Amino acid sequence: MEAIRTENLTKYYGKARGIIGLNLSVEMGECFGFIGPNGAGKSTTIRTLLGLISPTSGKASVLGKDILTEKEAILRETGYLPSEALFYSGMKVKDIIKLSADLRGKDCSKVAGILCERLNLDVSRKVDELSFGNRKKVAIVCAFQSKPTLLILDEPTGGLDPLMQKEFFDIVRERNNEGATIFLSSHILSEVQHNCTRAAVIREGKIIACDSVEALGRSNAKRISVIGDASLDGLDGIKDLSVAGQTTSFLFSGDMNKLLERLSKGNVSDLSISEPDLEEIFLHYYEKDGGAV
Repeated sequence: MEAIRTENLTKYYGKARGIIGLNLSVEMGECFGFIGPNGAGKSTTIRTLLGLISPTSGKASVLGKDILTEKEAILRETGYLPSEALFYSGMKVKDIIKLSADLRGKDCSKVAGILCERLNLDVSRKVDELSFGNRKKVAIVCAFQSKPTLLILDEPTGGLDPLMQKEFFDIVRERNNEGATIFLSSHILSEVQHNCTRAAVIREGKIIACDSVEALGRSNAKRISVIGDASLDGLDGIKDLSVAGQTTSFLFSGDMNKLLERLSKGNVSDLSISEPDLEEIFLHYYEKDGGAV
């Protein structure tokens, strides 16, 4: 059974584009990344899958259940972490967490206590007093405490400091190792690279690539850094060129022999050739033509 399946899933807000013709398949037990810049359609996809908004056309199932007719059954087995968490004003953290568990009809106090300790969350405070980062911690506990079959995480690390981000992803990996399916929506590519096995890239409401993270990051481009004087004018295959003092850096996907020949005619004191960062490669999926390097 697939954890998530969509068939030509489309959502318009009046005439405004939300998502268009999404065809997506996420297997049970996967840690799947959903990548795109802000406004690409990530949150619209998630809200549609959870039945929070209705699709304009197409269909989808979550955990084998139809998103239109079996929404409550889906929500019982799904932990949802929104990008921005809102809570009832005046309530204490511990009461918010208990209310979330009660809505599922479960006693999650033991797991919740462990999560609060790991995230350094003070449950005695009122939610109105919390910073954005601490509100995010409350939302994490609410999403994870019932140990759901599927975790849908929408920009989950916003507001968390680096130590808390590391702890959060430790928890995510633990849950995935226990069998939970993870659907991680993010515009921070390193989060997907380090934690997911497959990913889809969404741009302007459409999925433009879907493959293993390794395959999506595969490229014939190299990151070149040159120290010294070198004339590169007219050489094909150069992108993202930057110059800082005596150092020239760029992505190169052209003929390496021609590059080395050109550099040999200059006054080069040092040269490094390395694989580009995954983020550099993914940026090309966001270009107008949707093409990769």
